[in-house]
Amino acid sequence: MPLHPQVREHLDRLAAVNFAGLHTVTPELARAGARRLTAASAGERQDVAAVTDRTVGDGVPVRIYRPLGVPADDRALPVVVFFHGGGYVLGDLDSHDGLARALANGSGSVVVSVDYPLAPEHKFPVQVDTGFAATTWVAEHAAELGVDPARLAVAGDSAGGNLAAVVTLKARAAGAPRIRFQLLIYPDLDFRRTNYSITTFAGQYGNVAREAQEWFMEHYLADARDRLDPLVSPLLEPDLSGLPPAFVLTAEYDALRDEGEQYGERLAAAGVPVTVKRYDGMIHEFLRHPFDDAAVALVDATAALRAGLKPL
Repeated sequence: MPLHPQVREHLDRLAAVNFAGLHTVTPELARAGARRLTAASAGERQDVAAVTDRTVGDGVPVRIYRPLGVPADDRALPVVVFFHGGGYVLGDLDSHDGLARALANGSGSVVVSVDYPLAPEHKFPVQVDTGFAATTWVAEHAAELGVDPARLAVAGDSAGGNLAAVVTLKARAAGAPRIRFQLLIYPDLDFRRTNYSITTFAGQYGNVAREAQEWFMEHYLADARDRLDPLVSPLLEPDLSGLPPAFVLTAEYDALRDEGEQYGERLAAAGVPVTVKRYDGMIHEFLRHPFDDAAVALVDATAALRAGLKPL
């Protein structure tokens, strides 16, 4: 399909601003620009029943969202640990506040959004270890949070989708926590950067250029050889059996499209129940924009969470 007209208008507005290439600026300047862009392009944020900022574990900041439409004393809600995108260099609790709210309300779950440390100040595997520790903390403190530890999911978009997938690998290896479902939103899963969509769409349709792809990876990794580590590139994990059921959401004009779809194919081949859905005419990060199809995709994603987290 051609680009959706709403997406085309959005990209035309971005082109008119003429942002400098990410690889030409410092992480601090990139973060400031990303914050301005989020403020200018985000739609209205949904009300939720309650929002609480706190720290967990060894001082990791999180933001906890309680959904609308559930009794205030319901202590058996499902819980979703959410990891924001931004290439491990950008993003924070505020950048993905709107998406976290929509996931909470749509799925009827408590959402715990994790503000993991960013690169280059913190290199791999700090983010992975933090994500796993936060997920473990949520499972172990379910009573305090008023959630059901048997109905735990992980979710994330882009780099956050990478982290969600990697946390499930670590949980499988450790035997805990028990993760019931994984929601991977246009996930970043293969740091080799060799497939069709990553090479063909680079620098087009709002995707970062090849130089910016390298900029993100060099900030995240201390050693280029880590690109082949399954905890960096989960698509390279040789055995995907025994992982939680998944919903993998991709976009037609997203540079990360192919690796998300390939991961879905490999999960299915390993016997993991998985749904992969591509949204035609859409681009990377489209769920964070007020596009009509973003609303459709959110309905699909939250319905998958509801189904994956239904009571046993």
